[in-house]
Amino acid sequence: MDAMMMDYPLTLKVITDRIQRLFADVEIVTRRPDRSLRRGTWGEAMKRAHQLAEALQRAGLNKGDRVATFCWNHQQHLEAYYGAPLSGGVVHTLNLRLHADDVAYIANHAKDRFVIVDDVLWPLFDKFRARVPFEKIIVVSHTGKPVPEGTIDYEEFLATATGDFTPPAFAESDALGMCYTSGTTGQPKGVVYSHRSTVLHSFSLGIEGPGVKLGDTILAVVPMFHANAWGLPMGCGMFGAKLVLPGPFLDPPSVLDLMEKERVTMAAGVPTIWLGIVETLDKDPAKYKLRPGTRMLVGGSAAPESLIRAMDRHGLTLIHAWGMTETSPLGSVAYVDPSMDDWTPDQKYALRAKQGRPAPMVEIRAVDDAGREVPWDGKTFGELHVRGAWIASGYYNAPETAAGGAAPRWARDGWFMTGDVVTIDRGGMIEITDRSKDVIKSGGEWISSVALENALMGHPAVKEAAVIAVAHPKWAERPLACVVVKEGQQVTPAELDAFLSTKFAKFWLPEAYDFIEAVPRTSVGKFQKTALRARYRDYAWPAK
Repeated sequence: MDAMMMDYPLTLKVITDRIQRLFADVEIVTRRPDRSLRRGTWGEAMKRAHQLAEALQRAGLNKGDRVATFCWNHQQHLEAYYGAPLSGGVVHTLNLRLHADDVAYIANHAKDRFVIVDDVLWPLFDKFRARVPFEKIIVVSHTGKPVPEGTIDYEEFLATATGDFTPPAFAESDALGMCYTSGTTGQPKGVVYSHRSTVLHSFSLGIEGPGVKLGDTILAVVPMFHANAWGLPMGCGMFGAKLVLPGPFLDPPSVLDLMEKERVTMAAGVPTIWLGIVETLDKDPAKYKLRPGTRMLVGGSAAPESLIRAMDRHGLTLIHAWGMTETSPLGSVAYVDPSMDDWTPDQKYALRAKQGRPAPMVEIRAVDDAGREVPWDGKTFGELHVRGAWIASGYYNAPETAAGGAAPRWARDGWFMTGDVVTIDRGGMIEITDRSKDVIKSGGEWISSVALENALMGHPAVKEAAVIAVAHPKWAERPLACVVVKEGQQVTPAELDAFLSTKFAKFWLPEAYDFIEAVPRTSVGKFQKTALRARYRDYAWPAK
């Protein structure tokens, strides 16, 4: 028996039509580089996105052509998120925090044809533009100055549109967007998102946890050049949420100022940002009047339990999520459900510090070194594998798969192998214990660097801590803790050992501590452990 349901295409037009009919008057706020606020609406943004789409077609864009962006978070960037795909093209966000060599490689590998760039980022763009054969460079002028010679002003480019434009027909499987991994373990890899995957992922932001909805005011601190800004540009449009875009100002006072002025109900960012927010609020708790219960979505790397507790002290609710570029990026969310009402506060905090249950339409499993699926008992370690409606099935133009060979990050049965070492409890709650390359094997026993880091950052004198494996003559590897102490604080290795000893077995405790000025970071704010491992490659363990 055949079903009798409509064949309703899941394409970007579904979202844009919904925005124009239902949410045209909902506000979009942008902080400009001069710190002034630009106030627009979703209706205005969609009108301009259609202008951009027509202008791109008039400029010769063909279906599937890549349109790169090199921009901060602002309304024009949002217009490109929609306008490039509406034209039949593919929007490709370039990470402005990467080295110029990496950006040049990525833009060439993606075969970016056009690029939209902020004038305030021109000095960074100029470092690689000669190495990429962009046909058109479209400059968003924030300063009011004339755009560089040989480029076209974004507003003038929009003005080439006549208004007589109908988006081309799309298939659900057509490419809509493109994003590259940060390339911490080799060359960056390209992930290509479809119209279907993007629409379904936008739905996911309405689930318990993020819970994006009409009436929300969402502050996207996560950069729009990183992992699709976690889907917020499309998700907020689908659900009619007010969107606040901070421009280049991601420092805690600027973020808190926007949260206060715009009465933000949810903000999204990495732990680095939220640690700075807590530090700022601790210094002057009464300075900012924030909405009680504001959801602070955190991802990118594991957030320590101490950060969740600190947010609660300030009336903010930190929500732990997990994902990757390859997962569009939402994979899982941690939240306390009504069945846990009788849990103790400590039990609830421990749960909220986990990465959570998989989102609907995302499946998970954990697999050991022998390729066997491990039990969901909350104890047994395995590598997290995922599959689902918005999970990548391969990398774009990857040399290792060009001849039809098996992709190294995908299992033979099609699951994506994340590289995260996890446990999964019987309720499906994921807890990341480490990255596979960061886990420490000491005397044949596994030690979680993430667990040690999160515990150390719970010490009142510790600002940041990164733990790495260093070769040891007796135990093969031992943990070395690199610790950043808060301003005006002091702490000794013995005090840190005593603090950790209440939580971990003795063999887990770091073999040594090194007090450093700052932990090196990747372009998206994660701890760059490769740099630390290189720094301590020949480390001489102190005598005990």
